Amino acid sequence: MSSPAPGATPAGPSAGPPGVSDVPREQRLILWIAVLASFVSFLDGTIVNVALPAIVEELGGGIATQQWTVDAYLLTLGAFILVAGSVSDTYGRIRVIRWGLVGFGVTSVLIALAPSAPVLIVARLLQGIAGAMLVPSSLALITSNFRGAAQAKAIGTWTGLTSAAMVAGPIIGGLFVDLASWRLAFLINVLPIAATLWLLTRLTQRDVRRADARVDYVGAVLCVVGLGGVVFALIEEPNLGWASPLVWLPGLVGAASLAGFLWWQTRAPAPMLPLGLFRVRNFAWGNLATWLIYGALSLNGFVIVVYLQEQAGLSATAAGLTTLPITILMILLSPRMGALAGTLGPRLFMTAGPLIMAVGSLMMLLVSEDLNLWWQLLPGVVVFGFGLTVTVSPLTAAILGAIEPERSGIASATNNAVSRIAGLIAIAGVAAIVGGELDLGGFHRAMVATAVAMALGGLVSWLGIRNPAPPAEATT
Repeated sequence: MSSPAPGATPAGPSAGPPGVSDVPREQRLILWIAVLASFVSFLDGTIVNVALPAIVEELGGGIATQQWTVDAYLLTLGAFILVAGSVSDTYGRIRVIRWGLVGFGVTSVLIALAPSAPVLIVARLLQGIAGAMLVPSSLALITSNFRGAAQAKAIGTWTGLTSAAMVAGPIIGGLFVDLASWRLAFLINVLPIAATLWLLTRLTQRDVRRADARVDYVGAVLCVVGLGGVVFALIEEPNLGWASPLVWLPGLVGAASLAGFLWWQTRAPAPMLPLGLFRVRNFAWGNLATWLIYGALSLNGFVIVVYLQEQAGLSATAAGLTTLPITILMILLSPRMGALAGTLGPRLFMTAGPLIMAVGSLMMLLVSEDLNLWWQLLPGVVVFGFGLTVTVSPLTAAILGAIEPERSGIASATNNAVSRIAGLIAIAGVAAIVGGELDLGGFHRAMVATAVAMALGGLVSWLGIRNPAPPAEATT
């Protein structure tokens, strides 16, 4: 998940991403809008980790503030991303993207001006709701305006261009933290937001709404309360202990709400999570693998960037640059891995990739008090990045390929929500995993936990995933 520079504005309506200059003007506009709107959400997600130590240094709160800064956004993003599709069908995709962009811009300013950690966390919660409006609506805009080979090409262009956020986020965020302020790092979103809002005014098409669309508000509330209660308990337990009613009561309410959410999804007239999808083998096992792999991935990324700044003494920019090999490998090799998985089937790749990432995590146990970045950390990062590259495209293909095309939208949203919520829970459990303090021992424990989760993800894939039958066999 390379292109115009972050925040760059296209030269004009006739400009378009590489490879799509031959499509009509309106479609070029649609593609630019989809790319920039999604870029906003992805950029913020990669900036925040490098800013965490600076945020805590100014606002206080220790590791709990760092966890909530990340998890507040993931909480509402993960909960509302499932319902965002029906919201866009009800109110119109263009209108929902506009709402999301304005909301994201306003909350970015609130975060930059936050006088305290609680204000910042509330702003991040609201930003997650805005972010949930952007990605599903952007993809829906593409799928409704492109057909056949043009659609596949447009989605591929969208994926390639939005992957620039993975490169740009840590580097831009680190530079702002080191040279100016962490607050300015969050204001970088204003530039692509302004560009996208301007492009929306250039569209000539009318918004499309479905008269029979319904929004599952009850499901959304139950999901937010459920996730919020469980996450609050996990983050605050190291400080207060399980005996405190401020821990076990929110945890109990959260667990009951999640149970109520699942019950409601079997009865809701328009469920935000159609549970029948999980009767499909590759979809069910693939999402279980996603839960383990992406939870471990979030834990790994959080711990490395924070440890390198707080304990190893690296600058925010240097800490952000350590993740660069992963992104380069993904950009260079992901198309090849996707093609190989299409020929050989996803099972081998979904098994081998997480196991390679487990090895990379264990290699990072070489990190010592006297850190040598080149020999103790980067070899493990490179191996980890190769394993991630082997995994991602086959994993996505296995899950979405298991569901009929007309339901691919909700299947994609479900898998996206699973990955976000897995990261949410993993970050909430950081203090319990590292032992309350992210020192060298805590770093090593986090790497072992990452390796265990990745190895389980590979095992789940081997046991559960089945390669699709070749076309000749499928028709017999």
